[in-house]
Amino acid sequence: MGANRVKEGMSGSRVVAVIASASALVTATRLCRPPDLFELRLDRLRHSLELVDRAIPKLRAPLILTARHPAEGGRGTLRADARQALLERFLEHAAFIDIELRSIKQMRGLIQAAQQRRVGLILSWHDLNGRITGPALRRKVICAASAGATIFKVATRTETPAELARVISLFQKTPRKLPIAAMGIGKLGRVSRIQLDQLSSALTYVALGEPAVAGQPSLSQLRRHRSAYGI
Repeated sequence: MGANRVKEGMSGSRVVAVIASASALVTATRLCRPPDLFELRLDRLRHSLELVDRAIPKLRAPLILTARHPAEGGRGTLRADARQALLERFLEHAAFIDIELRSIKQMRGLIQAAQQRRVGLILSWHDLNGRITGPALRRKVICAASAGATIFKVATRTETPAELARVISLFQKTPRKLPIAAMGIGKLGRVSRIQLDQLSSALTYVALGEPAVAGQPSLSQLRRHRSAYGI
């Protein structure tokens, strides 16, 4: 399914279930009620690619492909060419690819190939040190928009109430050059994702099995919260 068909129905936050292990992949194929999208963390699945091949036809939701940069939480020490090869291998199945802003230059060819296939482009910034500021976020949004992003994704540390308030405030106040998916990581990550989901973050990421990062709620937890506030 292409990105255009996904975007036609995009109102509010779309739920993305992260597949970051072989066991999560098996779980995903068995869901009676799938999420809006699945994300394949190919850096974490790189030793199970034949299993990924077999599972893709059974995943009943559009796919986001990502192979995360090691400096932004990626598993292993994969170079840009190795990460690009993982994305290229499964590109024909993708509704979106997720590439870090820092990787745009090295992956320009892949981005062009994705655009030719009408695959959506999520450009992301994972602020693992929690140093995000309003001006920095606005610059990242402008950069992502200029590079042709469909969605800009930002993840930042939320270990304290002040950090949680900051990311929510930044999300509310940043001019919307394009849709923004925002989320917290760490102690208050789950709270941040639920609150940002209510504020219509473009995407809300949940875990299948063990969370890929601290703070990811499970698919069932998010659905319970959504039911409680009438979504």
